[in-house]
Amino acid sequence: MSPERAQRVVVTGDGPVLVEGPVEIDLPDGSRVVSQRPVTALCVCRRSARYPICDTSHRTRKKTEESS
Repeated sequence: MSPERAQRVVVTGDGPVLVEGPVEIDLPDGSRVVSQRPVTALCVCRRSARYPICDTSHRTRKKTEESS
C-alpha cells in the first residue's frame, strides 16, 4: 500500500466493516490475515466462522413453519 493513498473504510449499520483494497489484518493473538480482494468485509459481531472475515453470520434467519 502506498502511503499517499488512503484506504476507504465503510462502517455499515447492520453488518460488517468494508475495507477497500488489499489489506493485512493484525489480530490480537499476533497472527496476520491477508486479503487480496478489492473490498474485504470485516466481521464486527464475532459470529463468523471465518473471523476476522465476515461470512454473513450476522444476518438474522427466519424460522420456517413446520408442516403438520
